[in-house]
Amino acid sequence: MKSWPLFLLLISLAKGDELTFQNNDRVALLGNTVVERAQKYGHLETALTLAAGEKNIRFRNLGWSGDTVYGDARSYFGPPQEGFDRLKADLEGIKPNVVLVCYGAVAAFEGEAGLPHFLAGYNRLLDMINSAANPRAIILISPPPAELLEAPMPDMSSHNARLAVYRDAISKLAATRKHGFADLYAALKGHNSGLTDNGLHYTEKGYAVLAPKLLQSLGLTPPTEKQLKSTPGQELRKKIIAKNKLLFFQWRPSNETYLRLFRKHEQGNNAKELEEFNPIIEARESEVQSLKTATLEVKS
Repeated sequence: MKSWPLFLLLISLAKGDELTFQNNDRVALLGNTVVERAQKYGHLETALTLAAGEKNIRFRNLGWSGDTVYGDARSYFGPPQEGFDRLKADLEGIKPNVVLVCYGAVAAFEGEAGLPHFLAGYNRLLDMINSAANPRAIILISPPPAELLEAPMPDMSSHNARLAVYRDAISKLAATRKHGFADLYAALKGHNSGLTDNGLHYTEKGYAVLAPKLLQSLGLTPPTEKQLKSTPGQELRKKIIAKNKLLFFQWRPSNETYLRLFRKHEQGNNAKELEEFNPIIEARESEVQSLKTATLEVKS
C-alpha cells in the first residue's frame, strides 16, 4: 500500500486537527496497551491537564491492554461483541466531549492483508462513539513505533514498516471522516533510547518522552520541564495517578464476576459500593485542579 501523500497530510492538519479544550470537558482515552499503561505513570494526563490551562477538564482512561477496534480484549467470557457493547455502555455513561482513540498496534501484526478488516472495524467503532456520546471532537492517534533493541531481542524493523502502513491508513480514515489525526508514529520514530521494556511496551521514561511528543502532534503546547519538576507539578502527577487507580478499581473491579456477572447471586449486593467511589474520585479531581493552578504559576 502506498503512503498517503505528504501534501494531503499537511492539508488535513491545516483544516483544524489541533485539539482545543473547553471548560468542563470530559475527555475519554481509548486504545490498547499504550493507552492503558499511561495511567500507571501519569505523564500523559499531567501534560494534557496543564495544556488545558485553567479550564476544568476531567479525563477517563478507558484503555485496555491487547484490545482491538472490535473489542476483543474487553469481553470476559463471551465473543468480542460483548467487549464492544461494554465500551459502548461506558461511553454512554461518561458522555465525553472529546475522545482520543489509539488503535492499530495489534492489528498491524496482520500486515496489509489485515487492513480491510481493521478499517471496517474502525469505522464501526467510530460510528458507535458518535451514537453513544456524540463528542465535539474525535482525534485518531497512530500507534507508536516499535523500539529497535539489540539482540537477543527480535529486529522490529519489518514490524515498523507494517505500522507505517497502518499509520497512513488511519490518517486517511481521519481525513475522510473529518476527525483530527495525531501522528505518534512519526513523533517517536528514531527515539531508540530505552523507552520500552521489550520493544513494544513503554516504561515510565518512555511515557515521559511520549507525552510532550503526543501533545505537539495534537497541536498543544507541552508544559515546561521546570513546571513538571516543581513541587506542585510532581504532586499533581501523583494525584492524577491516585485518581486513575480509583477509577480503574471502579470500572474494572477484580471481582466483577461476583459483582455483576454470573456469580452476582453470591455477592451482587456489594456492587453498590462501586458508586461510593464517586465522591472520593471527585475529591481527587478537585485536588488536581488546585495543584494544576499552582503548577501553571511556576514560571519558565
